[in-house]
Amino acid sequence: MPYKVDRKSNYPDVKYLKASPTAADDWTQSIQNNTNVEGARVEAIQSINAINSFYPMEVIATAQEVSNLVGQNAGKTYLVFPEDRLHSIKLKNDLPQRWIISGVKNVFNDDAKRGENYAYQLGIYPVTKDLSGVKITFSDLKNKSGQVISSKVMSCLNNGGTDYQGKAFTKEVDITKSNVQAMWCLVNIPATVVAGTYEGTVTISAKNAENTKIGIRLKVVNALAAKGDINEPVKQTRLTWLNSTIAQQNDVIKPYIPLVVKDNSIALLGRKVVLDKTGFPKSIQTYFTPEMTSFSSKAKDVINAPINLIAENGSGIEKWQPKGVKFTEKQAGTVKWEATNTSADLQMDVTGSIEFDGFAAYTVKVTALRDVDLKDIRMEIPFNKDAAKYMMGLNLKGEKRPASYEWKWDVPHKNQDGAWIGDVNAGLQYSLRDENYVRPLNTNFYLQKPLLLPTSWGNDNKGGINISENGNGVLVNNYSGARSMKKGEVLYYNFTLLITPFHPINTDFQWATRFYHKYDNIDTIKATGATIINIHHATPINPYINYPFIAHDAMKAYIDEAHKKGLKVKIYNTVRELSNSAYETFAMRSLGHEIYSAGKGGGYSWLQEHLGGDYIAAWYVPEIKDAAIVNSGMSRWHNYYVEGMNWLVQNVGIDGIYLDDVAFDRITMKRIKRVLTKDGHPGIIDLHSANQYNKSDGFNNSGNLYLEHFPYLNRLWFGEYFDYEKNSPDFFLTEVSGIPFGLMGEMLQGGGNPWRGMIYGMTNRMPWSDNADPRPIWKVWDNFGMQGTKMIGYWVENNPVKTNNPDVLATIYKKDHSALVSIASWAKDDVNIKLQIDWKALGIDPAKATITAPEVKNFQQAASFKDGDEIKVEKGKGWLLVIK
Repeated sequence: MPYKVDRKSNYPDVKYLKASPTAADDWTQSIQNNTNVEGARVEAIQSINAINSFYPMEVIATAQEVSNLVGQNAGKTYLVFPEDRLHSIKLKNDLPQRWIISGVKNVFNDDAKRGENYAYQLGIYPVTKDLSGVKITFSDLKNKSGQVISSKVMSCLNNGGTDYQGKAFTKEVDITKSNVQAMWCLVNIPATVVAGTYEGTVTISAKNAENTKIGIRLKVVNALAAKGDINEPVKQTRLTWLNSTIAQQNDVIKPYIPLVVKDNSIALLGRKVVLDKTGFPKSIQTYFTPEMTSFSSKAKDVINAPINLIAENGSGIEKWQPKGVKFTEKQAGTVKWEATNTSADLQMDVTGSIEFDGFAAYTVKVTALRDVDLKDIRMEIPFNKDAAKYMMGLNLKGEKRPASYEWKWDVPHKNQDGAWIGDVNAGLQYSLRDENYVRPLNTNFYLQKPLLLPTSWGNDNKGGINISENGNGVLVNNYSGARSMKKGEVLYYNFTLLITPFHPINTDFQWATRFYHKYDNIDTIKATGATIINIHHATPINPYINYPFIAHDAMKAYIDEAHKKGLKVKIYNTVRELSNSAYETFAMRSLGHEIYSAGKGGGYSWLQEHLGGDYIAAWYVPEIKDAAIVNSGMSRWHNYYVEGMNWLVQNVGIDGIYLDDVAFDRITMKRIKRVLTKDGHPGIIDLHSANQYNKSDGFNNSGNLYLEHFPYLNRLWFGEYFDYEKNSPDFFLTEVSGIPFGLMGEMLQGGGNPWRGMIYGMTNRMPWSDNADPRPIWKVWDNFGMQGTKMIGYWVENNPVKTNNPDVLATIYKKDHSALVSIASWAKDDVNIKLQIDWKALGIDPAKATITAPEVKNFQQAASFKDGDEIKVEKGKGWLLVIK
C-alpha cells in the first residue's frame, strides 16, 4: 500500500498512490506467453511490527466465504461470534477470515485467574436486517460443586456503565445489516472463588429479532490475580476502569476548608456568599489582601446588589413571590439548596449548589403557568465597580473592562458563553448554559464540535450580553430577548459561577520549585539547579501521547534515580487525544462516539489502514510513528484516566502531571488531584496552554477556558503563541500571571520577556523554548534570598516603590531592611525614569541606603544609583535593583 505524505508534520495527510505497472511491456508480454512460469502463491502476510499487522483480525473473509457461512446458518437474523480478549474485533464492514475457519459456535471456552478482571467479546453480525436495541444479559456461572460466580459481577460495556460523574447509565445499541458490532463483556471474578470450571449462558436480544444464547465455559485456575491483573493490560484487564468511581466523593482538598453554613450565608476559604430569598446570591465577598499574598479581615464586595433573573412582559416586570431558601444538603465539600418563586405568569424553580473551592452551579427552571408573551428574560449581575476593573472573555482579551460593551452569541465560530470580571483580589466568572450543555472540543478542534446554542439564553440568536457602568456599579445584563411561552412550556436558564481568587499566591513555592522541561540525564539536570523534571511524551520513558503505560518500567527506574538524587518527576498525561498504541483502542472504538469523536478520518497511514474512517486524526510523532485520535469530550475515558493516574502514583511513583491543554471538566480535575496527593504524595500539577484566542479554538481565552481547573493547579505556563511584546500589563496580569486567581506562572513563546515576567514573579522554563535559561535570574533570587519575601505588585496602591512614568511599572520583593525591585517598561521608546520610594514603608533609612543593579547575564549590566537619579530603561526591558 504505497503512499505519499503531503507534508511531514505533526498533522500529516497521507495519500495512497494508484497502482500502476512498473515492468517493461516486452517483459510482461514474454511472461504471459511462457507456459512454464510457475504461479506465485501467498506464503505470509507480514508487517514491520505487531501494531501494523493485519493478522488475524483484519484478514478479511471473501464474499463467497461469507455467503457460504450465512447459508450454513439459514433462518438466523444475525450471527454471533464469541471471541477472546486477545483478539480485539477491529473490522466493521467485513468478517475476519478467522471466523470463517472457526465457524459459528454456540459455546465460548477460556481460562481465567481468581480475582481477575476478565473480558471477552461477542461479535454480532446481522444478516437479514438492521438490529435495534441489542442487549446482553448474563446468567450466573456455576461449577459442578454448586459454587457460583454471580451475574452481578458481569456487565457489557456497550450497554452502559458508570459515567464520569459517577452516575449509572444505559445505552441503546443498534447494528446495521452486514456490519460487525463488538460487544465487550466484563467478568470481575471474585478473589474468593474456588478454582474449577464454571458454566452458564449469555443471552443476546434485540427489539426486532430472536434471542440467541451462547454458552460460557470459564476454567478458573488456582492462581490469584494481583489487583485484578491490571499490570497485564494487554489482556484488557483495565477495561473495568471505564466504570470506575474512584475519588468521586467530594471531600475537601487542601488547602481548602469545609464549607460553613449560617442562616443563609455560606463561608469558604477567603470568600463568603449570602443567598437571597430567590435562591440567587444576595452578596458575594472576598477576603484577600491586594498583594494576594495573604488573607484580609476586611471584606471586598464582588456584587453590590442581588443577582436576579428578571422576566418582563408587555405590562412590565413579572413580580416574583419567593418562598425562601431550603437547604437540601450540607456537607463539608458541597452545600445545596432550592427555592421556588412564582409570578402571575411564571414559576421559577431554582436549584443551587456551591463547592469548597468557590464553584457554584445553578439550574433555573422557568415554567409558564399560562400562555404568555415576554419582552425578555434576563439575568442581571450588578458588580461592585471596585471588583470589576478587568475583564476576560466574550471576545475580549484580558484587559481593563470597557465602560460599555455589547456581545452576541456565535456558537458555530466562538467558544464563548461567559466571562471573568474582577480585580486582583475579587472577581467572578460566569457561564450561561441550558439543560443540553455539552462541553465542546478545544485546542485546534473547536469547530469540529462547537457549543450548542442554549435554547433559553440564545433564543434563536436573539440573546446577548451588554455591560454598562452606573455610578459605583457595573451592570452585566444577560438578556435572551422576546419570546412567547405556552402554558406548561419549560425553559432552563442555567448558569455557573466561580468566585475568585481561590487562595493566596504561594511565592515561596515559586522561588523554590524550578522546572526542567525535558527528558535528560538526571545528574545534568540536577547541576542546573532545577528541582522538578517534566517528562514530555515522545521520550524514551513516555513514548506514547497520553498513554504512559507501556514503558512504565523504564519510567519507574528513572523516577527512582531522580528521587534518590533529590529531584521530583512529573509526566505529560492529559485528555484530548489518545495514542493509537493504547491496548484498549478497538474496545473503545466499539462504543461508537462515546470515547472517540466523530470525524472524516484521514491522517497518518496507520489510522487510515486500521480505523478506516469516522475519527479525527490528532497529534503525530514521526520519529516513533505515534498517531493519536481525538477524544470525544466528556466520557468514561475520564474514569480510566483517573484510575490510570492512581496506578502511576502508586506503582511508578510520579510526583504530579504536566497538562498540555485540557479536555475534561472540574469533576475529573478534582478526582485527579485526590489520587495524585493520596498518601502524602506531592501531586504537583502545572498547566500549559497554547493561546486559545484564534479561529480554530473559537476565540476563547486560555484563562477563561480553564478557570474551573485553577483551584487545583500549582503553576501556569501560558504559553505557546502568547505575545509578551505587544500585549499590555493588564493582559499579563489577567491571562498569563495567574495572580488574580491565586497562582503564579512561567512564560514560553520565544523564551518570554524576562523583564516583564519578573514583575509578576515569572521566568521562562528551562530548557524548552528559544533562549529559555532562567538560571541567571534564579541566581539573583538565591543571592537576594527570595524565600520569605513579601511580594508587593505594581497593582497595589500603596506599593512602596513606584516610578514617575505610568508606562514603567515596579513590583517589589520586600524583607527586613532590603527589597528587590523589578522594573519593566511598556513605553513606546527608551525612557528615563525616577523611582518614587516610600522609605518609611520599606523600613530603610535613605541616608544609609544603596541602590544597586547586580550583573545578570542576558538581562542587565551591573550598575549603582542614588535616590533621585534618572535611570534609563530601554524599550521593552527593565531592571532588577536591590535596595538595602
